[in-house]
Order: sequence, then C-alpha cells, then structure tokens
Amino acid sequence: MILFWTGVLAISILLYVLLDGFDLGIGILFGLTNDESRRHTMLSAVSPVWDGNETWLVVIGVVLWGAFPGVYATLMSAFYLPLLCMLLGLILRGVAFEFRYKTRAMRFVWDVGFSAGSFVAAFMQGITVGALVQGMKLTEGAYTGGEFGWLSPFSVLCGIGLCLGDALLGASWIVKKCEGKMQDIAWRQIPCLATCVLIFLAIVFTYALNADFRVMGRWTARPYMFVFPAAGAIALVALAFAVTRRLDQWPFNLVALIFMSAFGTLAISFWPYMIPFTITVHDAAAPHSSLAFMFWGEGIFIFPLMLVYTAISYSVFRGKIMPTDGDL
Repeated sequence: MILFWTGVLAISILLYVLLDGFDLGIGILFGLTNDESRRHTMLSAVSPVWDGNETWLVVIGVVLWGAFPGVYATLMSAFYLPLLCMLLGLILRGVAFEFRYKTRAMRFVWDVGFSAGSFVAAFMQGITVGALVQGMKLTEGAYTGGEFGWLSPFSVLCGIGLCLGDALLGASWIVKKCEGKMQDIAWRQIPCLATCVLIFLAIVFTYALNADFRVMGRWTARPYMFVFPAAGAIALVALAFAVTRRLDQWPFNLVALIFMSAFGTLAISFWPYMIPFTITVHDAAAPHSSLAFMFWGEGIFIFPLMLVYTAISYSVFRGKIMPTDGDL
C-alpha cells in the first residue's frame, strides 16, 4: 500500500508539473505581447484543458493529506506563505481568464492579472522545490526553520528556473497547437528559452557542488543516477534538431521528456526520503487501515477515472488552433 500511494503521488506530481506547467508558461508568455488577436489565440490553445490540468494539484493535496499526513503537516508548516501565494496566483489567473472576456475598458487589468498570477504560481512552486532540495530545519520531525526558512538565494534561483522551464513548455505547446505568426514567434522563443534553462541547470549544478549539498555524495556513490540527466541531455539535442527542421509535434514532447528527466533525477536522488534526509516514505505513511480505506475510493475509482478523462480530453482537443484574422 505504501508503494502504491507513493506511485500515485509521483504520477500526480509529474502530470501536474507537465500539464499545468505549459498553461502557466503560456500565461507568463502572455505578458510579452500586446496584440489582442495573438493573446486570444494563446488563450484558445489552453482553454479546453486548463481547468482539468489544475485538478491534479487537488489530487496531490488529497494524497498527501490522507496517505502521508506527516509530510503534509511538515510542508504546510514550512511553506505556508509560498503555498498561499501560489494559490492566490492560481485564483487570480483563473478569475482573469474568465473576466477578461466580459469587459473591454478594463481588459488590460485582467490581462496583467492573468500573466502575473501565472508567474507567481510558477515562481512559488520553484521556490518550494529549491528549499526542499537545499534542506529544511527540522527538530524531532517538526519544522523549526521560521516563517522565512524557505527563502534563500538557491530557492529564488529555482523559482526563476521553473518560470523559464514553464515558459519553454508553453512555447512548445504553442508550436504544437497554433499556426501563422503566433507559431513563428514561439519557434523563435524556444531556442532562447532552452538556452536560459541550460544556463540555469549549469548554475544550479555548480551551486550544489560549491555548497556541498548532501545529495552530491549520493551521485558519486550511485553512478546509475546519471541515466536521467543523460536522457534530458539527449532530449535537449533532439530539441535543437526539431527547431532546426521545424517539426511541429516534436518540441513539446521533447521538453516534456526534459521535465520528466529532471523529476526522475530529483526522485532518485532523495529516495526513500520524502523530506530530504529527515522523513522517509515509510515514516510519513499513514496506518495501513487508512491507506486501504483510501484505496477503494481514490485508488481504484477517482485516480483511474481522472487518468481516463485527461487522456480523452487531450485526444478530443488534439487539433490545431486556427489563427484569427489579425494573426494571419
């Protein structure tokens, strides 16, 4: 049961990072253009699926709360402020997404809200990951790092890095879904964003070496862990090839593979810890009776149903978004 719920949590996190990542990225890129027809096209590229994407965040919260209450309590105590800011950002972008179509005079306000909400949500998610990687101050399993213990140069760097990664994922989705000038702009953005992400990864790796993070010792002891970074490097080379040849369907899949390799790298680096080097999967798990009770609802009904729903929705809306008159 513990391994089952660990797998459910890992899949849910990965799906959220990928699916909500590209529409957060489009929200970040949304602020870089003032052309209304292009903004409309960008929103049309995500409007059929963005609500479903954020549902996976709810699944993550439910699984943590029910299956791993120790981790849930620790994360809520440590990251109360960044998680609150993330939720406010998601709420703002959701409201702005709907309200911008209801007004003309104040549309610019909701446009700013949509872009700012997307940036804040992505930035806070990156800060949270960076703080976890750097390490949290725990005393007898309880967080004692203070209200701003999560804030550091490394966590801020990770926040910026995730914003760049989401923007790259968003540009790749635009290439996949759009045509005309909107697609041409995205083609030009991908090399720049990919270069920024590569620079970010190099800086993070150098920082981790100089800071002597505990995880680096695991890498030297377990060479097989380099499989995931190697897969990401290969995907990055293939991405350069796809951009050169203008292969519409390749960039998003390759950037998704880069994200999956980064996720796999983090997971294998800290396994079996859920809170790095303090709380293991087995320590954090709820009693077997609770895990079994959840299995009959969330495990064999809700989670599989959401997977099927997600697959069907992306299959139904798999076509291209036709450009508007101003984007031809």
